Amino acid sequence: MMAKVEAAYRAGKGSQLEIDKAFYDGLVEGKANRTLIETVKVPMREGMAWEVPAGHVFRIRVPEGPQVGDFNMWNLHDPRERMWASRTRQIQRAHISTHDRIWSTLPFLRPMVTIIDDTLASYGEDEQGGRVHDLLGTRCDPYVNHLLTGEDFDHHCHSNLVRAVLPYGLTEFDVHDVLNVFQCTGLNEDDQYFMKACPARKGDYLEFFAEIDLLCALSCCPGGDLSVDLWGPEAQDPLSTCHPLEVEIYKLESEVLESWKPPVSPNYQGQHGLKKPAIDWSAEKQKLQRKE
Repeated sequence: MMAKVEAAYRAGKGSQLEIDKAFYDGLVEGKANRTLIETVKVPMREGMAWEVPAGHVFRIRVPEGPQVGDFNMWNLHDPRERMWASRTRQIQRAHISTHDRIWSTLPFLRPMVTIIDDTLASYGEDEQGGRVHDLLGTRCDPYVNHLLTGEDFDHHCHSNLVRAVLPYGLTEFDVHDVLNVFQCTGLNEDDQYFMKACPARKGDYLEFFAEIDLLCALSCCPGGDLSVDLWGPEAQDPLSTCHPLEVEIYKLESEVLESWKPPVSPNYQGQHGLKKPAIDWSAEKQKLQRKE
């Protein structure tokens, strides 16, 4: 049973956690004119990377059958700024959907994308506590696989993402914690991460508005729809459950973006305490204690 307590991170008036929902709702298909400018096909058990200009929309879709994907994202012009899964979990939620944002790492800390449409938004929480599009777990990788099985396999999501970004001058050290698109996950009664079969079907999609110029990468997970155990006594090759994914990139009509501006980083002016503060904190604490 989930605790009914307030979230730790709550938006103050005028903060960037508050968004103009009417603006983003107006960008979805059928409400704003858009032009398809590129389609990226991600073969099963492979990875692909692509660029998205700020102010454009991109859609990750299921073209054939259920399939999960592991998603990474960087500032196209400065890959030191990349998506920050753990902070997004804190200030949005662990499973994200329409109107949620994915935030970038420090010292940038700004929205990189805003989700504007999600055909699985109505999935909610199932009877086992599973939800879709999670930031709880991270990518499968050959290191953990070798740890668990003693075997080498080069098409884990981590490896797929590495190969996808090499042409852009990035390396394994740039691949980071992911958004698990279309993946159904949760925490069991022992507070352990679990995965369930993907509920997505042909035609389902998750759609993003790019707040800044982006380099994106997606791995078509070798686990397919995750209906087959990847590790443990019941493990087997899930190849029969694997399908490709697609990404569609759209240019929006300029009129709908007249009121939109790319987000900026918080206006933090401090020095992280590297310069000794003028305040004597011990003395200040004693003053407070005397008042009490």
